[in-house]
Amino acid sequence: MIREIVRDPFFLSRKSEPATKEDMQVIRDLLDTIQANQNRCVGMAANMIGSHKTILVAFLSGKYQIMVNPEIIAHSVQAFEKEESCLSLTGSRKVTRYQTITVAYLDQNFKKRKSTFRALEAQIIQHEIDHFSGILV
Repeated sequence: MIREIVRDPFFLSRKSEPATKEDMQVIRDLLDTIQANQNRCVGMAANMIGSHKTILVAFLSGKYQIMVNPEIIAHSVQAFEKEESCLSLTGSRKVTRYQTITVAYLDQNFKKRKSTFRALEAQIIQHEIDHFSGILV
């Protein structure tokens, strides 16, 4: 189900909790909602649709990738500065992102995965993981 995008900074600044298999509907809703906003959004965290669970969906390598309970387990020393905006907020802000990250996560079937991402893909994932800690960009 396509959900409304949350724009309340107080709600968005709350920390998220780990997701479980009981959160499958949140995963489906998150995927539906990002697809409905594909012309203006490449990544979405669950709190953006009203659920404080550590679930994100990102458009990576031409497809939507679901990450449940993602954790950055390694990152490059190299970083870059960028302007980012967020579907939940107006305007843009400067951020510093790591050039390369390695992420451990569960896929949509709750199988353990580990992947390395670079450049824009790393930036998207870092932005969405920030949402889990209540960091607003």
